[in-house]
Amino acid sequence: MIAETILSAVSAAGLGIAAVTAYRKRFLAATRIAAYSLIPIGLVLTGVVEWAVDTAFSPSAWLGFGLLGGAWLLLMATRAVERRGGGTRKERKAAKSAQREAVAPGASAPSAGQAVLPAGQPVTKPKAAGSGDDFSDIEAILKKHGI
Repeated sequence: MIAETILSAVSAAGLGIAAVTAYRKRFLAATRIAAYSLIPIGLVLTGVVEWAVDTAFSPSAWLGFGLLGGAWLLLMATRAVERRGGGTRKERKAAKSAQREAVAPGASAPSAGQAVLPAGQPVTKPKAAGSGDDFSDIEAILKKHGI
């Protein structure tokens, strides 16, 4: 009974604010305020408020909400584990075999293409401390990749 009275007063106050807003020639805002202020009285008239008050003070309803929340947590936990683990055992085996087949053994060239140096920058070669053969294999790899 108290909740219905309070919500009716809120709706009346909202409609008053909407009237003042419309008087100030802000019709779009006034219409929006009026729409929001009609929601509480609509909830009272449909009986939703009475149902909510009865549910709020019912221990069996809270037990039901608790069970629903627990079920939701269990479902979310299983989804998180499934995403992290990659699904079922069959799906993980299929993904592992597909990954082995997808990797080419001799693919060492970059897929994005050759790197191009900006004009005006000289190409610097790594200097060897001792002999020239120490870094020949490294120089070959760098040249292969365009560095």
